[in-house]
Amino acid sequence: MPFPDYPIPADENQRLRDLQRYGLLDTPADPHLDRLVQLASAVLHMPIALVSLVDQDRQWFLARHGLDVAETPRRMAFCAHTIAGNGILVVPDAREDPRFMGNPLVLDAPQIRFYAGAPLRSPQGHNLGTLCVIDRRPRSLEPEQVALLELMADLVMRELQLRQHSMQCPVTGLYTRSTFFQFGEQEVLRAGRDGQPLSLFNFDIDDFRQINNRWGHRAGDQVLLDVCRAARSQLRSDDLFGRIGDEEFSILLVDTDLARALQVAEQVREQIASLRGVFDHSDYQPRISGGITRLAGGDRGFADLFYRADQALYLAKGNGRNQIASLVAE
Repeated sequence: MPFPDYPIPADENQRLRDLQRYGLLDTPADPHLDRLVQLASAVLHMPIALVSLVDQDRQWFLARHGLDVAETPRRMAFCAHTIAGNGILVVPDAREDPRFMGNPLVLDAPQIRFYAGAPLRSPQGHNLGTLCVIDRRPRSLEPEQVALLELMADLVMRELQLRQHSMQCPVTGLYTRSTFFQFGEQEVLRAGRDGQPLSLFNFDIDDFRQINNRWGHRAGDQVLLDVCRAARSQLRSDDLFGRIGDEEFSILLVDTDLARALQVAEQVREQIASLRGVFDHSDYQPRISGGITRLAGGDRGFADLFYRADQALYLAKGNGRNQIASLVAE
């Protein structure tokens, strides 16, 4: 018996990008999350509990209790329906629900009858997946049990955020160099697949070391925060921002051609140039030098894009700093 297709959330593209940037898919088991699904199973008296992440064509189980498989096709996933809503989805008897009565997961192993899933909502407002519990017999949940499932989903989401924070610079909150390269590679693959433009903007804070030398690292950290805040004000939520070195940063501008990227880079430069100095009475004013490039057909990966942007950055420095230079591969 055929079963209806799953709904697509209105924010699907942004949701998938948000999910990717947690770096969770296909990672090893995590004992903290394993304990949480065991807790959900015990507290709600369910034989199966899962942390399910809904990818483009599959749901992948970041943590699982009572189930051996690591993933299922998205078209079969109950959780694909949960993430399209705003709250907990409860299915008392899947055999009586037209969305699921023909689902192979109902007709065959694991023979799902009852399902309850709470969405895992990121701070950006996207449902990455669910904490769900499953039984092989029809049943219901009391209101207090629904509230407990929601509380445990909040705990799971908190754990995912902690894992994401571990990939970020503790001073600026930006992605570290290795993480930035990892996610940049994903964006290069996405741009190639979807035929969308991609541009990269690398920049340095000019004469940054004199801040630490003259006023100390606390003042230097404040300049870093001010510069990052000014740069962020010109970016969109999909753009990727990373701290590459002590005073070097990189911004991957998604679905952005070179002309628009140059505009954004110049706006960032002007915004930073308008910042006040470290102290009102100091003679230091933050300035940046930057290099811009775009993804080219001959690029073999993100590294080609990055090092070409770095070459453009060196041109800007060599030409006197406090400016943006561009370099394009033929």
